[in-house]
Amino acid sequence: MTAPRTARLQRETSESSIELSLDLDGTGVSDIQTSVPFYDHLLTAFAKHSLTDLTVRAKGDIEIDVHHTVEDIGIVLGQAIRQALGDKAGISRFGDALVPLDEALVQAVVDISGRPFLVHSGEPAGFEYHLIGGHFTGSMVRHVFEAITFNAGLTVHITVLGGRDPHHIAEAEFKAFARAFRQAKAFDSLVAGIPSTKGAL
Repeated sequence: MTAPRTARLQRETSESSIELSLDLDGTGVSDIQTSVPFYDHLLTAFAKHSLTDLTVRAKGDIEIDVHHTVEDIGIVLGQAIRQALGDKAGISRFGDALVPLDEALVQAVVDISGRPFLVHSGEPAGFEYHLIGGHFTGSMVRHVFEAITFNAGLTVHITVLGGRDPHHIAEAEFKAFARAFRQAKAFDSLVAGIPSTKGAL
């Protein structure tokens, strides 16, 4: 019987207050309240498609900008993932997904490597300046993935292969990441111990 792969973290700064809990072996149930509606939407999609139970309560200085709150949640989510993964024994380690959302198409590849690295490409020119839902700047998508990957110790490649609508592109990125992470974190009955020649991840 493996130990529960769960984590519960809090982070308090002068810019945000965050409480987050997750269960990597859940069913995708989520309760997300970040005070940034489109981010709620993206994190709900991540939970659903990665089969991670996720609860987030966050407040921040969104009257200045959503940036601080969005980034800090990404940091805490990454830290929680790293903690919940434990020693990583028996996991598949690698995952990949190709996800469409209408005209948008995104590929994501995840390696639970212990080595944080993000390769992120293909968003159309001007995407980073677009306000999605009137409050969430397109540039924040990459910023969230930077925060997650560096704090979770993941190697992640995300490539936008096509897309026109910024909402669809951002959502497809999160869904592709979720599906790839779902494969990578899953236990593999053929794996004995740590899936690395180094003996550690």
